[in-house]
Order: sequence, then structure tokens, then C-alpha cells
Amino acid sequence: MNAYIPAAPRLRGLQAELWAAVTSRNERAAADLLFSALDDGLDAETALLDVIAPVQARVGAEWAANRLSVAQEHAASAIAERIIAALAHRHPAARATPSLGRVTVACVDQEWHVLPARLLAEVLTLRGWQVDFLGAQVPTPHLIAHLHTYGADVVALSSSIPTRLPAAHAAITACQAVGVPVLAGGAAFGPAGRHARRLGADAWAPDARSAARRIADGIEVPAMAVGRQQIDDLPHLDDQEYTLVVRSRPQLVREVLAQLESRFPEAASYTEQQREHTAQDISHIVEYLGVALYMDDDDLFAGFLTWTAGILGARGVPAGSLLPVLDVLGTELKDFPRSTRLLDQARTALDALLAGAGHTTGASDDRSEQSTLLPDR
Repeated sequence: MNAYIPAAPRLRGLQAELWAAVTSRNERAAADLLFSALDDGLDAETALLDVIAPVQARVGAEWAANRLSVAQEHAASAIAERIIAALAHRHPAARATPSLGRVTVACVDQEWHVLPARLLAEVLTLRGWQVDFLGAQVPTPHLIAHLHTYGADVVALSSSIPTRLPAAHAAITACQAVGVPVLAGGAAFGPAGRHARRLGADAWAPDARSAARRIADGIEVPAMAVGRQQIDDLPHLDDQEYTLVVRSRPQLVREVLAQLESRFPEAASYTEQQREHTAQDISHIVEYLGVALYMDDDDLFAGFLTWTAGILGARGVPAGSLLPVLDVLGTELKDFPRSTRLLDQARTALDALLAGAGHTTGASDDRSEQSTLLPDR
């Protein structure tokens, strides 16, 4: 039977049925749904990118809105990963002899959001590439050892969390040093891939279809990229602010916690668990400040703070509780000009958001939802 791409209403229907299956943790129903659609002629790439991927994006959005728990989000993602694996083994194209070159697909070190990379690996396989899929959290030395052993025409490097950008930068420069070009993809690389370009990636793509087309067009490492050092791309790192702030993260977290009660009195009534979660959240904020220093990007840190305010609000936690965190960090880092600039810009953005939404800095009526808020949930 000829493959087909169904009309939008049919795709929306498949998405709705898959959503119902994964959110009710019914793996068998989810698999039966997709395999029946394949038997009816649905193209495997369409199943991956126009059914599974949108449902997973919705899972993330519903977690952010506090309508799915962490456990529900993990369960839905696990079902999706197993269905993708089953689909790959079932589809005839996945068993065909590759006719094109070799692509290594990997997530950067410490990046455990594996689904975007897995989707790309399956799409490339379906299109005739020989794919080495290395999975999540691939340390750069291991990636380079793999390239030395097996070679590759291109490395497709995936990252979803911006705090992984320094690791991505190390991987990009290391791959190029051994003569292998890098295509970067994933939300970490910013709108329109601006961070990918800043880090010297040879190409960037916003999604799996675009990535497959870009790889098919051919990607080469510019001669000037071989032997390039990370500081060549980011000369501002010479001021050492990034290094000093990252190394000081434990002390900065302790200092913010020590001053939090005097600046945000409601924190005095937090339980031990809430204090532990608050410490984790502060640590994430300092981590994002660090990566914003690495990239020297005001929008990266300010955008993270305003996003976090939305996550807080969805959980009944006053977003104004972020302001004293910024105040303490500003005092502690007053001798660091780039840090001061980033903190000031974030404060301005957060003030505007809170004023527009009518937020206050008062306590939540339900502090039981004071939990780890940030992407590394």
C-alpha cells in the first residue's frame, strides 16, 4: 500500500488519541494506534514527526502549566521512546541497507533530553543514512573516541537545556579538530540557532526534517575551524567572570539562603523540604547566570527568569520571591560588571512582568507546591 500523509484533521485525531493513551499510561493502546495507522499507509516519518513529536511537545507544555506531574511527564516520555524503538524495528525502511553516508547523532554531555536526537536518528535512518545513535549525555572524549574509531560524515549534536551550552561548545570544537563537521539542533541553541552560530557550529537546523535536508546538502568543516579554541569564539571569557561565578555557586547559594528570610519573610515558615527545594532552585538560577556569562547574552538569563516566574505562578508560588534572590546575587557580585549587567536586565524584565500581571511578593496560600521548578526536574 502506498504511503500517505493524512490531512490535518486526521493528524489532529491521531494526536488526540495518542495523547489520551500516553497520559493514561496505556502503552499498548498507544502502540496499537500507531501500528494500525502504519498498516493503513501512514508514512513512518509522518508518524514520528507529526504525531509523536507534537504530543511530546504538549506533554512538556502541560508539565510547565502544572497540569501534569513530573511522574506523568516521565511516564509519557518513556512510552514515546519505547514506541519509537518498536516502530523503527517494524518499518521496512529501518531494515534496509543504508545507501548514503554515516552520521553520528548524540546529545551533549549532561543532556538527558534524548527524544529530539532519537527522532532525528530515526528520520535519517529512514532516509537511507547509516546512523550511529549514541544517546543521551555523551562525554566529549567518548564522542571523539567514537569518531576516531568509526568516522562520520557529520555529527548531529543535540541539546535542549541552555546550561549545556559550554559542554556543546567543547564538543563542537573537538569534533572540528578531528575534521568532522557539526550540525547543532535543539532548544538550547536559541531562537533561529543564534547560540549555535556563536559557538562555531558548521550548521544548525530547527527540526528533524530541516536537519535531514541540511545533511543531505553536505556540510564541511571550514579550514579555519580546525585548531580553533573556545576562547576564539567567545573572547569575553578572558575576563574570568564565568569561571569565578561557576566556581562560587555553592557559596552563592548559601549566601542567598542565609539572607532570604530577612528579605522574604515568608521563607521563615518553609518546611525542611521546601528549603531544600528552594536551595535547588537558587542553584539553578546561579547556573543560568553562569551560562549567560559564558555566552555574554542578556536575553538568555532574563528569559530564563521570566519563564521561571510563569512556572512558579502555575504552582501557586509567588513569582516575586525571585526578586530577593536577584538582590542578594547583585550584592555578592557587585564587583563583576558583566554579572551586574545581566542581573540588572533580568530584574527589569521581571519587574515588568510582575507589574503587567499584577503579581505581588506575598506568600502563596499553598506552599506545598514549593518544589524544584526548573528543567532538570
